[in-house]
Amino acid sequence: MGDTDTGVDENDPGNYFLVSSVKELLENEGLKEIGAQAVWSVSSCKQGYGVSLLRDNNLETYWQSDGSQPHMVNIQFRRKTTLHSIGIYTDYKSDESYTPNKLSVRVGNDFNDLHEIEMVEINEPSGWVWIKLNDSVHGKPTRTFMAQIAVLQNHQNGRDTHLRQIKAFASTKDSASIDNVIIGKRLPQFTSVDAAMYSTIR
Repeated sequence: MGDTDTGVDENDPGNYFLVSSVKELLENEGLKEIGAQAVWSVSSCKQGYGVSLLRDNNLETYWQSDGSQPHMVNIQFRRKTTLHSIGIYTDYKSDESYTPNKLSVRVGNDFNDLHEIEMVEINEPSGWVWIKLNDSVHGKPTRTFMAQIAVLQNHQNGRDTHLRQIKAFASTKDSASIDNVIIGKRLPQFTSVDAAMYSTIR
């Protein structure tokens, strides 16, 4: 990405929240899960801890990377899709140094034109980290063919990462409030790094 303008405002605290549960968020925000419409892939994985574990609805399992940072999860839709938000379940109490500390979310048509739209640092999270993906021009949910979640840094300088679940959401209504399901506070933004390589699962 180099010197290109990513559209991220470094002075904006960003759309990052800790939420109590997916069910509560869906009921209050009016969302639907659209991850089944996408092809999911990852930059690497330890044998037996592949990308399918991100989508098995089991908070006890996890994807584990196996390589150098950054670690990527790629979500590729078959058609241009309105993506409202992404939910990432992490468990610092269990995963410790495998838990992400800095995350970047990029969107684009394909791997060749991804640009960053959100950046977050999370401190010892145990639960759902909810990232709203609004475009920088209109403030509306992003329309994209692809989203990429990049783990830039782990807690305690850990090398490989654990992510337990990821969900991709579209809105079923024009506007709604997230305030009544927030149990944390907005999280600050950080700068990004480049990367991209992947292996595929459907």
